[in-house]
Amino acid sequence: MKRGILISLDGTARPVQIPRMVDWITADGLTDYDAALAFMEARVAAIHAGRADEAVWLVEHPPLYTAGTSAKAGDLLEARFPVHVTGRGGQYTYHGPGQRIVYVMLDLNRRGRDVRAFVARLEAWVIAALAEFGVTGVIREGRVGVWVPRPDKTPLPDGSPRDDKIAAIGVKLRRWVSFHGIAINVEPDLSHYGGIVPCGISGHGVTSLVDLGLPVGMADLDVALRRGFDATFA
Repeated sequence: MKRGILISLDGTARPVQIPRMVDWITADGLTDYDAALAFMEARVAAIHAGRADEAVWLVEHPPLYTAGTSAKAGDLLEARFPVHVTGRGGQYTYHGPGQRIVYVMLDLNRRGRDVRAFVARLEAWVIAALAEFGVTGVIREGRVGVWVPRPDKTPLPDGSPRDDKIAAIGVKLRRWVSFHGIAINVEPDLSHYGGIVPCGISGHGVTSLVDLGLPVGMADLDVALRRGFDATFA
């Protein structure tokens, strides 16, 4: 909350609490990863200090891999692209053109200091956005991110059905202000995942909205995300 002054019709002034807004920022073109980190670091500090509103930042990156705090060296199969070691949760993942990166800089001091509940909200937000395109996103025990069941694919050797990952989630908190966030596959080059074991999970694949046969563009997904944000994080 921000403090303000309300002036009544009779000229009386009294202090009031003004709800903070959430800035929605969409970057043009491809955003350098190190520049993105610097921007988030500065914004998170400003949010905590009360000098800036919360923010949702929508970007695309050039092809690269990121290693989270749980990344295992053996899961980097081939460093086809620059590898960035980062402080977010999770393991190895890929970012690149055609993938919507959603950086969430939200203040959990006022939204509830519960990391699991926050991640569950991020998952629910992605699932709601996918549902607008007729895609069923699911959460799987022991697997981070959002998955799409693929009954059309051959089951795993143990008979369990296959899923394809469509969205990765990895966050970091500083003084209970979040950064990093979500990566949703719209139309990336899925072959680029071949250099890593995505999120340390073998046997399952990766997919995208276009790979699923949907004529969905980045702007379409952005509209769905914006529409579902308030319902999820109100």
